Amino acid sequence: MICPFCGTLCDDIEVVLSDDGKKILEVMNACAIGNEKFHHSQAADRPKRPRMQQPDGSYKEVSYDEAIEYTAQMFVKAKKPLMYGWSSTNCEAQSVGHEIGELCGAVVDNTATVCHGPSLIAIQDVGIPSCTLGEIKNRADRIIYWGCNPAHAHPRHMSRYSIFPRGFFTGKGQQSRKVIVVDPRPTDTSNMADYYYQVEQGRDYELLQAFRTALHGHWLPDMVAGIPKEKIYEGAEVMKSGRFGIIFFGMGVTQTLSKNHNIDAAIMLTKDLNEFSKFSIMPMRGHYNVTGSGEVLGWQFGFAYGVDLSRGFARYNPGETTSNDLLRRGEVDAVFVIASDPGAHFPISSVKKIAKLPSVAVDPHFTPTTEICKLHVPVAFVGIECGGNAYRMDNVPIDTRKVVDPPEGMLTDEQFLEKVLHRVKEIKGAA
Repeated sequence: MICPFCGTLCDDIEVVLSDDGKKILEVMNACAIGNEKFHHSQAADRPKRPRMQQPDGSYKEVSYDEAIEYTAQMFVKAKKPLMYGWSSTNCEAQSVGHEIGELCGAVVDNTATVCHGPSLIAIQDVGIPSCTLGEIKNRADRIIYWGCNPAHAHPRHMSRYSIFPRGFFTGKGQQSRKVIVVDPRPTDTSNMADYYYQVEQGRDYELLQAFRTALHGHWLPDMVAGIPKEKIYEGAEVMKSGRFGIIFFGMGVTQTLSKNHNIDAAIMLTKDLNEFSKFSIMPMRGHYNVTGSGEVLGWQFGFAYGVDLSRGFARYNPGETTSNDLLRRGEVDAVFVIASDPGAHFPISSVKKIAKLPSVAVDPHFTPTTEICKLHVPVAFVGIECGGNAYRMDNVPIDTRKVVDPPEGMLTDEQFLEKVLHRVKEIKGAA
Protein backbone atom coordinates (compact mmCIF):
# COMPACT_ATOMS: atom_id res chain seq x y z
CA MET A 1 0.00 0.00 0.00
CA ILE A 2 0.91 3.70 -0.23
CA CYS A 3 1.09 5.72 3.01
CA PRO A 4 -0.99 8.94 2.68
CA PHE A 5 0.78 10.96 5.35
CA CYS A 6 3.78 12.97 4.11
CA GLY A 7 5.43 13.87 0.82
CA THR A 8 7.64 10.78 0.98
CA LEU A 9 4.60 8.65 -0.02
CA CYS A 10 6.18 5.40 1.20
CA ASP A 11 5.10 2.64 -1.17
CA ASP A 12 6.13 -0.42 0.85
CA ILE A 13 3.35 -0.43 3.46
CA GLU A 14 1.74 -3.76 4.30
CA VAL A 15 -1.73 -3.83 5.90
CA VAL A 16 -3.28 -6.82 7.63
CA LEU A 17 -7.10 -6.91 7.45
CA SER A 18 -9.69 -8.88 9.37
CA ASP A 19 -11.19 -11.96 7.67
CA ASP A 20 -14.17 -9.94 6.43
CA GLY A 21 -11.87 -7.21 5.04
CA LYS A 22 -13.61 -4.46 7.02
CA LYS A 23 -11.10 -3.75 9.78
CA ILE A 24 -7.41 -2.85 9.78
CA LEU A 25 -5.62 -5.11 12.28
CA GLU A 26 -1.99 -4.26 11.69
CA VAL A 27 0.12 -1.84 9.64
CA MET A 28 3.71 -2.83 8.87
CA ASN A 29 6.69 -0.76 7.66
CA ALA A 30 4.96 2.60 8.27
CA CYS A 31 6.41 5.23 10.62
CA ALA A 32 4.58 5.99 13.86
CA ILE A 33 2.57 8.80 12.27
CA GLY A 34 1.64 6.81 9.16
CA ASN A 35 0.65 3.85 11.32
CA GLU A 36 -1.59 6.11 13.40
CA LYS A 37 -3.25 7.55 10.28
CA PHE A 38 -4.31 4.09 9.09
CA HIS A 39 -5.66 3.14 12.51
CA HIS A 40 -7.33 6.52 13.08
CA SER A 41 -9.59 5.87 10.10
CA GLN A 42 -11.10 3.05 12.17
CA ALA A 43 -11.92 5.28 15.17
CA ALA A 44 -15.45 4.75 16.46
CA ASP A 45 -15.91 8.44 17.31
CA ARG A 46 -14.98 9.85 13.88
CA PRO A 47 -17.66 12.07 12.29
CA LYS A 48 -19.89 10.18 9.88
CA ARG A 49 -22.53 12.75 8.83
CA PRO A 50 -22.36 16.46 7.93
CA ARG A 51 -22.91 18.97 10.75
CA MET A 52 -24.43 22.45 10.35
CA GLN A 53 -23.75 25.25 12.82
CA GLN A 54 -26.90 26.57 14.50
CA PRO A 55 -27.59 30.20 15.55
CA ASP A 56 -26.60 29.40 19.15
CA GLY A 57 -23.22 28.01 18.01
CA SER A 58 -24.12 24.35 18.48
CA TYR A 59 -23.99 21.83 15.64
CA LYS A 60 -26.79 19.73 14.23
CA GLU A 61 -26.44 16.71 11.93
CA VAL A 62 -27.78 17.22 8.40
CA SER A 63 -27.97 15.00 5.32
CA TYR A 64 -25.40 15.01 2.53
CA ASP A 65 -28.08 16.45 0.23
CA GLU A 66 -28.52 19.43 2.58
CA ALA A 67 -24.75 19.86 2.77
CA ILE A 68 -24.44 19.81 -1.02
CA GLU A 69 -27.24 22.38 -1.35
CA TYR A 70 -25.70 24.72 1.25
CA THR A 71 -22.26 24.49 -0.40
CA ALA A 72 -23.61 25.07 -3.91
CA GLN A 73 -25.73 28.04 -2.81
CA MET A 74 -22.73 29.52 -0.96
CA PHE A 75 -20.62 29.36 -4.12
CA VAL A 76 -23.31 30.82 -6.35
CA LYS A 77 -24.12 33.71 -4.00
CA ALA A 78 -20.50 34.63 -3.29
CA LYS A 79 -18.83 37.28 -5.43
CA LYS A 80 -15.31 36.11 -4.59
CA PRO A 81 -15.13 32.80 -2.66
CA LEU A 82 -11.83 31.41 -1.39
CA MET A 83 -11.14 27.71 -1.98
CA TYR A 84 -8.23 26.68 0.23
CA GLY A 85 -6.41 23.46 1.09
CA TRP A 86 -6.26 20.55 -1.40
CA SER A 87 -3.03 19.04 -0.02
CA SER A 88 -4.43 15.87 1.59
CA THR A 89 -6.73 14.72 -1.16
CA ASN A 90 -6.21 13.17 -4.58
CA CYS A 91 -5.60 14.89 -7.91
CA GLU A 92 -8.98 13.77 -9.23
CA ALA A 93 -10.81 15.70 -6.47
CA GLN A 94 -8.57 18.72 -7.01
CA SER A 95 -9.46 18.81 -10.71
CA VAL A 96 -13.22 18.76 -9.99
CA GLY A 97 -12.82 21.45 -7.33
CA HIS A 98 -10.95 23.71 -9.72
CA GLU A 99 -13.84 23.44 -12.19
CA ILE A 100 -16.17 24.76 -9.47
CA GLY A 101 -13.69 27.57 -8.81
CA GLU A 102 -13.58 28.52 -12.47
CA LEU A 103 -17.38 28.47 -12.73
CA CYS A 104 -17.85 30.64 -9.62
CA GLY A 105 -14.93 33.05 -9.98
CA ALA A 106 -13.12 31.78 -6.89
CA VAL A 107 -9.57 32.16 -5.66
CA VAL A 108 -8.01 28.68 -5.51
CA ASP A 109 -5.08 28.40 -3.10
CA ASN A 110 -3.28 25.51 -1.44
CA THR A 111 -1.11 25.04 1.63
CA ALA A 112 2.01 26.07 -0.30
CA THR A 113 0.90 29.62 0.51
CA VAL A 114 2.15 29.09 4.10
CA CYS A 115 5.01 26.64 3.45
CA HIS A 116 6.79 26.22 0.10
CA GLY A 117 5.21 29.08 -1.83
CA PRO A 118 8.57 30.94 -1.76
CA SER A 119 10.19 27.84 -3.28
CA LEU A 120 7.76 27.99 -6.20
CA ILE A 121 8.48 31.70 -6.71
CA ALA A 122 12.23 31.00 -6.72
CA ILE A 123 11.82 28.13 -9.19
CA GLN A 124 9.95 30.52 -11.49
CA ASP A 125 12.85 32.98 -11.08
CA VAL A 126 15.86 30.72 -11.70
CA GLY A 127 14.63 27.18 -12.49
CA ILE A 128 15.54 24.09 -10.47
CA PRO A 129 18.05 21.30 -11.09
CA SER A 130 16.29 18.37 -9.43
CA CYS A 131 16.03 14.59 -9.62
CA THR A 132 14.03 11.70 -8.16
CA LEU A 133 14.36 10.16 -4.72
CA GLY A 134 15.40 6.92 -6.39
CA GLU A 135 18.43 8.64 -7.94
CA ILE A 136 19.39 9.98 -4.53
CA LYS A 137 19.15 6.54 -2.93
CA ASN A 138 21.32 4.96 -5.63
CA ARG A 139 23.82 7.73 -6.34
CA ALA A 140 24.05 10.48 -3.71
CA ASP A 141 27.12 10.50 -1.47
CA ARG A 142 26.65 14.08 -0.21
CA ILE A 143 23.39 14.79 1.65
CA ILE A 144 22.54 18.30 2.86
CA TYR A 145 19.48 18.99 5.04
CA TRP A 146 18.94 22.74 5.33
CA GLY A 147 16.19 24.18 7.53
CA CYS A 148 14.33 20.88 7.94
CA ASN A 149 14.11 18.04 10.45
CA PRO A 150 13.08 14.87 8.61
CA ALA A 151 13.66 12.74 11.71
CA HIS A 152 10.33 14.15 12.93
CA ALA A 153 8.57 15.56 9.85
CA HIS A 154 9.37 12.77 7.33
CA PRO A 155 10.38 9.89 9.62
CA ARG A 156 11.30 7.32 6.93
CA HIS A 157 12.91 9.75 4.48
CA MET A 158 16.43 9.10 5.74
CA SER A 159 16.05 5.33 5.92
CA ARG A 160 14.46 4.96 2.47
CA TYR A 161 16.13 7.59 0.30
CA SER A 162 19.00 9.60 1.75
CA ILE A 163 21.32 8.62 4.60
CA PHE A 164 20.92 4.92 5.37
CA PRO A 165 19.79 2.92 2.29
CA ARG A 166 22.28 0.85 0.30
CA GLY A 167 21.92 1.98 -3.30
CA PHE A 168 23.43 0.76 -6.56
CA PHE A 169 26.44 3.10 -6.27
CA THR A 170 26.20 3.58 -2.49
CA GLY A 171 26.53 -0.02 -1.39
CA LYS A 172 27.81 0.80 2.10
CA GLY A 173 24.77 2.91 3.01
CA GLN A 174 25.60 5.56 5.59
CA GLN A 175 29.32 4.81 5.33
CA SER A 176 29.17 5.79 1.64
CA ARG A 177 27.87 9.27 2.45
CA LYS A 178 28.75 12.56 4.14
CA VAL A 179 25.82 14.36 5.79
CA ILE A 180 25.63 18.12 6.37
CA VAL A 181 22.83 19.69 8.42
CA VAL A 182 22.20 23.44 8.64
CA ASP A 183 19.73 24.49 11.33
CA PRO A 184 19.55 27.27 13.94
CA ARG A 185 19.00 24.70 16.69
CA PRO A 186 20.24 21.17 17.35
CA THR A 187 17.73 18.50 16.25
CA ASP A 188 17.55 14.73 16.01
CA THR A 189 18.57 15.14 12.36
CA SER A 190 21.61 17.26 13.24
CA ASN A 191 22.69 14.57 15.72
CA MET A 192 23.19 12.23 12.74
CA ALA A 193 25.23 14.73 10.72
CA ASP A 194 28.93 14.53 9.96
CA TYR A 195 28.95 18.33 9.78
CA TYR A 196 26.48 20.53 11.67
CA TYR A 197 26.19 24.27 11.02
CA GLN A 198 24.22 26.15 13.67
CA VAL A 199 23.31 29.16 11.55
CA GLU A 200 22.00 32.28 13.26
CA GLN A 201 18.23 32.63 13.00
CA GLY A 202 17.14 34.36 9.79
CA ARG A 203 20.64 34.52 8.26
CA ASP A 204 20.41 31.55 5.89
CA TYR A 205 20.80 33.83 2.86
CA GLU A 206 24.20 35.05 4.07
CA LEU A 207 25.45 31.52 4.73
CA LEU A 208 24.24 30.28 1.34
CA GLN A 209 26.11 33.09 -0.40
CA ALA A 210 29.16 32.42 1.79
CA PHE A 211 29.23 28.79 0.59
CA ARG A 212 29.04 30.03 -3.00
CA THR A 213 31.99 32.33 -2.31
CA ALA A 214 33.98 29.57 -0.57
CA LEU A 215 33.47 27.16 -3.48
CA HIS A 216 35.69 29.38 -5.62
CA GLY A 217 38.20 30.05 -2.83
CA HIS A 218 37.37 33.74 -2.48
CA TRP A 219 37.77 35.83 0.68
CA LEU A 220 35.31 35.52 3.58
CA PRO A 221 35.06 37.48 6.84
CA ASP A 222 36.00 35.62 10.02
CA MET A 223 32.34 34.86 10.85
CA VAL A 224 29.30 34.57 8.62
CA ALA A 225 25.84 33.99 10.14
CA GLY A 226 27.51 32.73 13.33
CA ILE A 227 29.72 30.20 11.48
CA PRO A 228 33.56 30.52 11.44
CA LYS A 229 34.97 30.90 7.94
CA GLU A 230 37.15 27.78 8.41
CA LYS A 231 34.02 25.63 8.78
CA ILE A 232 32.49 27.21 5.68
CA TYR A 233 35.58 26.48 3.58
CA GLU A 234 35.62 22.93 4.98
CA GLY A 235 31.94 22.40 4.11
CA ALA A 236 32.50 23.73 0.59
CA GLU A 237 35.33 21.23 0.05
CA VAL A 238 33.16 18.36 1.33
CA MET A 239 30.40 19.34 -1.11
CA LYS A 240 32.80 19.62 -4.05
CA SER A 241 34.50 16.29 -3.35
CA GLY A 242 31.38 14.12 -3.79
CA ARG A 243 30.21 12.30 -6.91
CA PHE A 244 26.55 13.22 -6.52
CA GLY A 245 24.98 15.57 -3.98
CA ILE A 246 21.53 16.73 -2.97
CA ILE A 247 20.28 19.72 -0.99
CA PHE A 248 17.00 19.11 0.83
CA PHE A 249 15.47 22.31 2.22
CA GLY A 250 12.42 22.94 4.38
CA MET A 251 10.33 25.66 5.95
CA GLY A 252 13.29 26.78 8.04
CA VAL A 253 14.50 28.41 4.82
CA THR A 254 11.23 29.28 3.05
CA GLN A 255 9.48 30.99 5.98
CA THR A 256 12.37 32.98 7.50
CA LEU A 257 13.84 36.32 6.47
CA SER A 258 14.43 36.68 2.71
CA LYS A 259 11.93 33.85 1.92
CA ASN A 260 12.11 33.21 -1.85
CA HIS A 261 15.50 34.92 -2.07
CA ASN A 262 16.86 32.22 0.24
CA ILE A 263 15.73 29.63 -2.28
CA ASP A 264 17.13 31.67 -5.18
CA ALA A 265 20.51 31.50 -3.42
CA ALA A 266 20.15 27.78 -2.62
CA ILE A 267 19.37 26.96 -6.26
CA MET A 268 22.30 29.09 -7.44
CA LEU A 269 24.54 27.28 -4.93
CA THR A 270 23.40 24.02 -6.54
CA LYS A 271 24.22 25.45 -9.96
CA ASP A 272 27.69 26.48 -8.77
CA LEU A 273 28.31 23.02 -7.28
CA ASN A 274 27.62 21.50 -10.69
CA GLU A 275 30.87 23.10 -11.88
CA PHE A 276 32.70 20.65 -9.60
CA SER A 277 30.35 17.68 -9.16
CA LYS A 278 26.77 16.57 -9.89
CA PHE A 279 24.29 18.27 -7.55
CA SER A 280 20.51 18.54 -7.28
CA ILE A 281 18.09 20.31 -4.93
CA MET A 282 14.64 19.35 -3.65
CA PRO A 283 12.04 20.94 -1.32
CA MET A 284 10.87 18.78 1.58
CA ARG A 285 7.14 18.91 0.90
CA GLY A 286 4.88 18.19 3.86
CA HIS A 287 1.35 16.99 3.04
CA TYR A 288 1.33 13.86 0.94
CA ASN A 289 -0.23 15.55 -2.11
CA VAL A 290 0.64 19.22 -1.77
CA THR A 291 2.97 18.66 -4.73
CA GLY A 292 0.03 17.22 -6.67
CA SER A 293 -2.09 20.27 -5.91
CA GLY A 294 0.54 22.51 -7.47
CA GLU A 295 0.86 20.15 -10.44
CA VAL A 296 -2.90 20.09 -11.12
CA LEU A 297 -3.25 23.87 -10.74
CA GLY A 298 -0.21 24.26 -12.97
CA TRP A 299 -1.51 22.19 -15.87
CA GLN A 300 -5.02 23.63 -15.58
CA PHE A 301 -4.25 27.32 -15.02
CA GLY A 302 -0.49 27.81 -15.36
CA PHE A 303 0.21 28.70 -11.73
CA ALA A 304 0.92 26.43 -8.76
CA TYR A 305 -0.97 28.29 -6.00
CA GLY A 306 -2.81 31.53 -5.25
CA VAL A 307 -4.80 31.39 -8.52
CA ASP A 308 -7.44 34.15 -8.78
CA LEU A 309 -10.23 33.21 -11.20
CA SER A 310 -12.58 36.05 -10.23
CA ARG A 311 -12.09 37.92 -13.53
CA GLY A 312 -12.86 34.89 -15.67
CA PHE A 313 -9.20 34.08 -16.34
CA ALA A 314 -6.31 32.97 -14.14
CA ARG A 315 -4.31 35.64 -12.31
CA TYR A 316 -1.43 35.02 -9.91
CA ASN A 317 0.31 37.53 -7.65
CA PRO A 318 1.55 36.21 -4.27
CA GLY A 319 0.80 38.80 -1.60
CA GLU A 320 -2.37 39.79 -3.43
CA THR A 321 -4.03 36.52 -4.48
CA THR A 322 -2.91 34.38 -1.51
CA SER A 323 -5.22 33.28 1.30
CA ASN A 324 -4.00 35.20 4.35
CA ASP A 325 -3.67 38.43 2.38
CA LEU A 326 -7.21 38.09 1.01
CA LEU A 327 -8.64 37.29 4.45
CA ARG A 328 -6.70 40.08 6.17
CA ARG A 329 -7.99 42.64 3.67
CA GLY A 330 -11.54 41.25 3.79
CA GLU A 331 -11.66 40.63 0.03
CA VAL A 332 -13.43 37.25 0.07
CA ASP A 333 -17.06 36.68 1.06
CA ALA A 334 -17.10 32.87 1.47
CA VAL A 335 -14.52 30.23 2.42
CA PHE A 336 -14.35 26.61 1.30
CA VAL A 337 -11.67 24.52 3.04
CA ILE A 338 -10.80 20.99 1.97
CA ALA A 339 -8.10 18.57 3.11
CA SER A 340 -6.27 21.06 5.34
CA ASP A 341 -6.57 22.88 8.65
CA PRO A 342 -6.10 26.66 8.46
CA GLY A 343 -7.83 27.00 11.84
CA ALA A 344 -4.74 25.44 13.41
CA HIS A 345 -2.09 27.16 11.29
CA PHE A 346 -3.31 30.56 10.06
CA PRO A 347 -2.83 33.74 12.11
CA ILE A 348 -5.69 34.33 14.55
CA SER A 349 -6.79 37.40 12.55
CA SER A 350 -7.42 35.19 9.51
CA VAL A 351 -9.13 32.51 11.58
CA LYS A 352 -11.55 35.12 13.00
CA LYS A 353 -12.41 36.21 9.44
CA ILE A 354 -13.18 32.61 8.43
CA ALA A 355 -15.45 32.20 11.48
CA LYS A 356 -17.55 35.21 10.43
CA LEU A 357 -18.02 34.22 6.78
CA PRO A 358 -20.22 31.57 5.14
CA SER A 359 -17.85 28.61 5.25
CA VAL A 360 -17.56 24.88 4.57
CA ALA A 361 -14.88 22.49 5.86
CA VAL A 362 -14.51 19.15 4.07
CA ASP A 363 -12.43 16.91 6.30
CA PRO A 364 -12.63 13.36 7.71
CA HIS A 365 -11.46 14.61 11.13
CA PHE A 366 -12.70 17.00 13.78
CA THR A 367 -10.24 19.92 13.57
CA PRO A 368 -10.03 23.54 14.74
CA THR A 369 -11.24 24.50 11.24
CA THR A 370 -14.33 22.26 11.39
CA GLU A 371 -15.23 23.92 14.70
CA ILE A 372 -15.36 27.44 13.25
CA CYS A 373 -16.91 26.71 9.83
CA LYS A 374 -20.66 26.90 9.33
CA LEU A 375 -20.73 23.41 7.78
CA HIS A 376 -18.51 20.39 8.35
CA VAL A 377 -18.67 17.64 5.73
CA PRO A 378 -16.88 14.42 6.76
CA VAL A 379 -15.50 12.37 3.87
CA ALA A 380 -13.57 9.16 3.27
CA PHE A 381 -9.83 9.00 3.96
CA VAL A 382 -8.04 9.21 0.60
CA GLY A 383 -5.42 6.48 0.32
CA ILE A 384 -7.21 4.32 2.88
CA GLU A 385 -10.93 4.30 2.04
CA CYS A 386 -10.58 5.33 -1.60
CA GLY A 387 -7.75 5.46 -4.10
CA GLY A 388 -6.51 8.22 -6.36
CA ASN A 389 -3.41 9.87 -7.76
CA ALA A 390 -0.87 11.75 -5.63
CA TYR A 391 2.52 13.30 -6.37
CA ARG A 392 5.56 12.51 -4.24
CA MET A 393 7.84 15.39 -3.18
CA ASP A 394 10.08 14.68 -6.21
CA ASN A 395 7.11 15.20 -8.60
CA VAL A 396 6.67 11.48 -9.30
CA PRO A 397 2.95 10.57 -9.61
CA ILE A 398 1.89 7.53 -7.58
CA ASP A 399 -1.55 5.91 -7.45
CA THR A 400 -2.78 5.34 -3.91
CA ARG A 401 -5.00 2.31 -3.31
CA LYS A 402 -8.13 1.62 -1.34
CA VAL A 403 -7.65 -0.57 1.77
CA VAL A 404 -11.10 -0.71 3.41
CA ASP A 405 -14.58 0.66 2.75
CA PRO A 406 -15.60 3.98 4.32
CA PRO A 407 -18.55 4.07 6.76
CA GLU A 408 -21.82 3.31 5.02
CA GLY A 409 -23.22 6.26 3.07
CA MET A 410 -20.06 8.38 3.35
CA LEU A 411 -18.91 10.22 0.22
CA THR A 412 -15.36 10.71 -1.00
CA ASP A 413 -13.93 14.19 -1.67
CA GLU A 414 -14.36 13.65 -5.40
CA GLN A 415 -17.96 12.44 -5.12
CA PHE A 416 -18.96 15.37 -2.89
CA LEU A 417 -17.32 17.91 -5.21
CA GLU A 418 -18.93 16.34 -8.29
CA LYS A 419 -22.36 16.64 -6.68
CA VAL A 420 -21.68 20.26 -5.71
CA LEU A 421 -20.46 21.01 -9.25
CA HIS A 422 -23.60 19.48 -10.74
CA ARG A 423 -25.82 21.52 -8.40
CA VAL A 424 -23.90 24.76 -9.12
CA LYS A 425 -24.41 24.18 -12.84
CA GLU A 426 -28.14 23.60 -12.24
CA ILE A 427 -28.49 26.82 -10.26
CA LYS A 428 -26.55 28.79 -12.86
CA GLY A 429 -28.52 27.14 -15.67
CA ALA A 430 -25.37 25.61 -17.13
CA ALA A 431 -26.17 21.94 -16.56
